[in-house]
Amino acid sequence: MSCYYIIGVRLDNRVDNAAKFQEVLTRNGCRIKTRLGLHEVSEGSCSNDGIIVLQPYGTREDVETLVKELNELEGVTAKYIDLN
Repeated sequence: MSCYYIIGVRLDNRVDNAAKFQEVLTRNGCRIKTRLGLHEVSEGSCSNDGIIVLQPYGTREDVETLVKELNELEGVTAKYIDLN
C-alpha cells in the first residue's frame, strides 16, 4: 500500500453539495489518511466553493475507485495524482 497518492477536489456550492460529499468520505474513512479543506474567508464573507486535499490509503485501484465515486457527485471535480 502506498501513501504517495493525492486527490485534489474542487467542491462547488458547498452549502448544497457538502452533505453528499461527506457521505462518500465517511464511507471511505478507512481509506483516507489526511484531509485538508480550504476555502476563502474574509470579514463578512465565506466562500461557497472550496478545495479539499485528500491523502488516500490503499492500492491504485482503491484510489481510482474513490476518485470515480467523488466525480459522480454534483458540484465535485476530483483529480488523482500519483507521486510514486
